[in-house]
Amino acid sequence: MIVVVCPGQGSQTPGFLEPWLALPAFSAGLRQISTDLDLDLVAHGTVSDAETIRDTAIAQPLIVAAGILTLEALLTPDRRDRIAGIAGHSVGELTAAAGAGILNTADAIRFVRERGLAMQAAAALVPTGMSAVIGADETELLARLDELKLEPANFNGSGQIVVAGALDALAVLAATPPHRARVIPLQVAGAFHTRYMKPAVERMTVVADSLHPTDPNLPIWTNRDGSRVSDGIRFVDLLVGQVSSPVRWDRCMEAFAAAGVTGIIEVAPAGALVGLAKRGLKGVPSVAIKTPDDLPAAWAMIDQQ
Repeated sequence: MIVVVCPGQGSQTPGFLEPWLALPAFSAGLRQISTDLDLDLVAHGTVSDAETIRDTAIAQPLIVAAGILTLEALLTPDRRDRIAGIAGHSVGELTAAAGAGILNTADAIRFVRERGLAMQAAAALVPTGMSAVIGADETELLARLDELKLEPANFNGSGQIVVAGALDALAVLAATPPHRARVIPLQVAGAFHTRYMKPAVERMTVVADSLHPTDPNLPIWTNRDGSRVSDGIRFVDLLVGQVSSPVRWDRCMEAFAAAGVTGIIEVAPAGALVGLAKRGLKGVPSVAIKTPDDLPAAWAMIDQQ
C-alpha cells in the first residue's frame, strides 16, 4: 500500500526546480502555469533567493505547481492504479486535490494563487508568527498556549507541534518553554491555521464557490482529522476551513498506519514529510522525490505492488 504525500509551505528552497527543467513536459507545464498566473515560477524556482520565495503569495503557488507537475511525472498511466491514496500537508492539500482529480490543474492553481494572496493580506493585519515546539508534553503545552492566548497550528506527530499567535506571546513561550521542550521560531509571515486567518477564509469561500469539484478518483485523507473524504465538494469546503484551523498531520499518519501503509512517496519539494514519517511511521520505506533522479526509486516502489 503506497501513499503519496504532498508537502506544504516551508519546503521550498532556492533553486529546487533547476534540475526539473531538463524534463520537457515539466518545463512546459511550469511555463504555462507561470503565464496563467502572471507569476514567473520558473525564475522563482531557479534563481530567486530564500527571502523572495518565503513570500506567502509566491511560496504557495510555487509549491503546488511543483507538486502537481511531479505527480504527472510520477503517476504514469500504468502506475496510477497501484497507488493506495494521496494526502497533502497544509497547502499541499491542493496538490493532493489535483492529484485525486477533485480539482483540475487550472482550478487548483487559481485557488492556490488566491489562497496565498488572502493569507498574506490577513497576516499583514496584525503582527504574528509561528514557532515549532519540539518534545513537549501535549497536554502541558496546550494548557500553556491557553494561558498565552496562542494556538496550535500544526500537529506534525512525533512530538512536534507548531504554535502560532502574537509575537510577544511567542517570545514568552520561548523564554519559558514547557518541561524538556525546545521552542524554535519559524521564518513565516503570520499565524497561519489560526483565528488570525479568518479574513482569508471569507475570501476563499467566494473563490471556492466558483469551482467545479468532482469526487476523488484516488483515496484522499484530510488534514482536518485524518479521515478519508469521498465527496469532492466537501473536500473543497475543508480546504477553505483549513486556512484557519489546525493541520492534523499526526492523525493523517495514524490513518496511514491503520490502513496498512507499506511505503510513502513525497513529491517535490520533498523531504519534510518523509522526515516526519521516519519518526511517526517507523520502519515504513519512503522515497523523497527531490529531483528527477529520484523518480526511478519511486517507480520501483510502486512497481513492487
